[in-house]
Amino acid sequence: MKDGFRFEIQSQCGLARTGHLHTPHGIIPTPAFAPVGTQAAVKALEPRDLQAAGCSLILANAYHLYLRPGHERVARFGGLHEFMQWPGPILTDSGGYQVFSLSDRRQVTDEGVTFKSHLDGSLHFTSPAKAMEIQSALGSDIAMVLDECAPPHDRAYLRLAMDRTHRWAAQCQECHTRPDQILFGIVQGGIHEDLRRQSAACLTAMDFAGYALGGLAVGEAKEDLYRTLGFTCPELPASKPRYLMGVGAPEDLVMAVGYGVDLFDCVLPTRMARNGAVFHPHGRLNLRNAVHATASDAVQDDCPCYTCRHFSRGYLHHLIRCREITGLRLCTIHNVTFLQRLMHQLRDAIARGALDQFQQDFLQRYRIPDQQRRHQQRRLWNVRRRPDGP
Repeated sequence: MKDGFRFEIQSQCGLARTGHLHTPHGIIPTPAFAPVGTQAAVKALEPRDLQAAGCSLILANAYHLYLRPGHERVARFGGLHEFMQWPGPILTDSGGYQVFSLSDRRQVTDEGVTFKSHLDGSLHFTSPAKAMEIQSALGSDIAMVLDECAPPHDRAYLRLAMDRTHRWAAQCQECHTRPDQILFGIVQGGIHEDLRRQSAACLTAMDFAGYALGGLAVGEAKEDLYRTLGFTCPELPASKPRYLMGVGAPEDLVMAVGYGVDLFDCVLPTRMARNGAVFHPHGRLNLRNAVHATASDAVQDDCPCYTCRHFSRGYLHHLIRCREITGLRLCTIHNVTFLQRLMHQLRDAIARGALDQFQQDFLQRYRIPDQQRRHQQRRLWNVRRRPDGP
């Protein structure tokens, strides 16, 4: 890796491992979960809230920051760290997910992607070189190659998108020159074993600083997600960090670390909070429900977050029903803290050689949402998605 960056594996339990990813802005203990700060802010939270929750890494969205306020303006402020006053490591995506999620607003060619801005309808073109220019100006610690995330079940198109992603990855590598930033390749191929193995082999030969698994958590069944991790992770270098993009459900984090995944990100904890839902060791709680109206206890008695130390479920229910922004903020504080504590518990279980028992105990008590309903809700969210990001 470049100067200031190195990845050290601390302990292993089966395929799972703990480690330290050293960056110029601090150490990321792995496995680690990164909250998503789409527009240089994790929704409803300040940097001090993220630090109090135990966050060591956050993600920012290059597509949205390119459109507003513009990567050049962020650079004039000294980069993302100074702009948003976050002292820790930052990972930026390349805009590749928007190729998938904003399918009605873009056109993909071998040269790059033409986007129709969701802000004003203006047209913008992103090439691999442009993706590197944007992320270099943002000054993140970890940058991602430009990739194409394709629908998970269209094998013919998945192969085309995978091959295009490989060509773009090589071009990104040629254009990436910032010395205090590392670049990750992104493995594609949907849920097809042969395609994933081909993609992993191609990108591994390019010797990236780390490797992401893209094109997952986009509508496939959980069994397919886990199966794909099972045959893809062993194809990636053990000495490099592995990043599963867009995954944040507690049950998925607990399972994925068992396959050797080191980094995660997802909008789930903040999106859930904005809909009045919170994480709990026994499953999600919808605080809008009347059952919480007279509850005098905290969301989680043993949680050290500000929300659980000071407020009752009854009070949170009241705030949410009244649409008070304070309620959404308090729920977000708890959800982000919950996932950070979960990652700490996973690291501890791996270090003790007890991950299998931890997984078994967790999954026995945690109620997993109905998957068909979850996918329906996700489709509905995408239809209603606000123009200012997730």
